[in-house]
Amino acid sequence: MRKQILEYLQEITEEEQELLDTGKSIRKELYTSDDSFIIESEKLLQEGKLIDIRRHTRFAPFPPHRHDYIEMIYVVQGSLTHIVNGKDVICQNAGDLLFLNQHATHEIKPAGKDDLAVNFIILPEFFSRPLSMTQRQDLLRDFLISSVVEKSTSAAYLHVRAGGVLPVENLMENMIFTLLDAPASTNTVIQETMGLLFVNLSMYCDLVSRESTDQDDRHLLFSVIKYIESHYKDGTLSQVAQENGYPAYFVSRVLKKHTGSNFKQLLQTRKLQQAAYLLENSTLAVDFILEEIGYENSSYFYRKFKEQYNCSPNEYRTAHSKLH
Repeated sequence: MRKQILEYLQEITEEEQELLDTGKSIRKELYTSDDSFIIESEKLLQEGKLIDIRRHTRFAPFPPHRHDYIEMIYVVQGSLTHIVNGKDVICQNAGDLLFLNQHATHEIKPAGKDDLAVNFIILPEFFSRPLSMTQRQDLLRDFLISSVVEKSTSAAYLHVRAGGVLPVENLMENMIFTLLDAPASTNTVIQETMGLLFVNLSMYCDLVSRESTDQDDRHLLFSVIKYIESHYKDGTLSQVAQENGYPAYFVSRVLKKHTGSNFKQLLQTRKLQQAAYLLENSTLAVDFILEEIGYENSSYFYRKFKEQYNCSPNEYRTAHSKLH
């Protein structure tokens, strides 16, 4: 990070000096005119600007609040500790990015003198150009689209561990410098730079992850299993992902983590279990059972059934039928 940016971030602001002198808490009136602590973009953004930055306020805890904009926080030096929705603790280190939607409740533990971070205040309409520059489906793109177009979103935040990724560091430095310099074309320049940032984060997609608790995972896992139970004939990953408000590959990741199988494998297992049940408890022809569970290719069904039960459907019926 260039020297003049670090010097700017290290300066003690008037607000910070007051906190040091008085030991009082954050003055909410600097951020909101409402009793509920919703930070207002119009208090932080100049008229006509879609994006701006401010230095993160150090030396005092930032109490629970929400925003009427999308916030992106970048740690330049040191670290920050966040609590989102009263439960998720996020340790954000140097180089990390944190995206928060407008519906997340957010609080921040006190930052020390050497904990330097930049808060980006971004109106939803800013993202139209950056999002058009990347077509790759990933968590960041899905998160931003849902944050922009929906009244609520299942993902309150995204934590991007980008420390040491040089292209990301360079783009962040360029954006900070441009916004500090504040030329007339700031919106356009920053939109293009932000688009390049998204492209680079897409290339490093493994760094982009939505933190989810085990409880969240269990809830999603139960929902998918329940869906498969009633849609084993024609269910799809895209449909169950959409119903739960997650990207399809995120659902796959959770399933693989907790079951060792992907959605297709779980669906196929349930189909074969249903076939076995019908073979045991009915006199339906195998071809009819095949159709009932959603298989069109009989040779594929026979092969998969034998892999699962070590025998053909007819052999299984002979050995297990309850209708003798």
